[in-house]
Amino acid sequence: MSTSPPLPFDLPFIVIGAGPAGLFAAEKLAQAGHRVRVFDAMPSVGRKFLMAGRGGLNLTHSEALPGFMRRYGQAEAWVAPWLNGFRPDDLRAWAEGLGQPLFVGSSGRVFPRCFKASPLLRAWLDRMHLLGVEIIPSARWIGFSPDGAASFRHLNGQITNEKGAAVLLALGGASWPRLGSDGDWIDRLSSLGVGVTPIEAANSGVLRDWSVEMQSRFAGAVVKNVRVSLNEATGRGDLIITRNGIEGGPIYAITQTLRGAFREGPINIQIDLRPDIAIETLAKRLDRSRPGQSATTKLKTALRLSPAAIALMREATSNHLPAHHGDLAQLVKQVVLPFAGRGGLDRAISTSGGVSRESVDDHLMLRALPGVFVAGEMLDWDAPTGGYLLQACFASGYHAAQGMLNWRKAY
Repeated sequence: MSTSPPLPFDLPFIVIGAGPAGLFAAEKLAQAGHRVRVFDAMPSVGRKFLMAGRGGLNLTHSEALPGFMRRYGQAEAWVAPWLNGFRPDDLRAWAEGLGQPLFVGSSGRVFPRCFKASPLLRAWLDRMHLLGVEIIPSARWIGFSPDGAASFRHLNGQITNEKGAAVLLALGGASWPRLGSDGDWIDRLSSLGVGVTPIEAANSGVLRDWSVEMQSRFAGAVVKNVRVSLNEATGRGDLIITRNGIEGGPIYAITQTLRGAFREGPINIQIDLRPDIAIETLAKRLDRSRPGQSATTKLKTALRLSPAAIALMREATSNHLPAHHGDLAQLVKQVVLPFAGRGGLDRAISTSGGVSRESVDDHLMLRALPGVFVAGEMLDWDAPTGGYLLQACFASGYHAAQGMLNWRKAY
């Protein structure tokens, strides 16, 4: 690609990728009075955004900003300027400005009251239409022409070259590739001198060979309100049993620790099935059980454990629950199960890796490709679920848009 910046002021801004980061950047650019063209490889926009909404669309989190920023781990210092520029309260005000009232759940997570993504996306696209943003679907980015134009292959096979005042790449990571984020940009950017850290699954389940009964009876079951631990890392929430392991918020909360631990081989995860009750209290409740009751019945009646929770205890003990109430209470607080690895990219909620911090400047412009900016999950950061992912995608889109406006002013 040419390193000469585009000079004519009648050129539109080009945004490639119509997920949250790309669409939000496009909105900010259009609100600044500029023409914007958005290209996306899929026939319709925001597909992964809609998928996130199937679980209620956790937009952001009400956690105070210092703690919020710590959720990004090693990327905290990089992400902090984005979040300072577009904070969780700003995202909440933006959504409500689209006519989507929000509420804060008991966990501090922030959701639309309708608990869906589709009404928000429709209102958002209506606003984009009023702003004059042009969205071109079924247009796959295939690189840059010799004169610096962005090249696209369309559904009919036609290839077009689009010159822009600046270009934003917001193509996502490589999770849920059938929704559009397939990572096919990695080799393309690497060949242009952009440093790309290998992509890995981030918020994904962990894998285990369950017993036949566990697979047949409890795959899909939810174990409510547990705490999982690995070394010093802990996660709290609802655990989902899958046919080949477990997933859910408690696992995603420790995703960065899991990623490092699995590099050394299989691991043991500890599950506390009653995190709010002390072991002594659990033992006393079991002591009050009627004589002659089985361990399963005692766990159900005295401790109100679900069949799926008890099944986890049986898996950890090779189907031999302890008879002594103290030992049984200890097991409730400490179910230890081995896991062999992590789920793949096809079902991961997000990915780690991507365009390295060293490859972009403070405005998220690629050092190797002046005038080309990057936002969203393409960048090498990750975070647990809970609103932290979407918040950073929006904030990075806002940050990149500001950089694009500054770039245009300079010429």
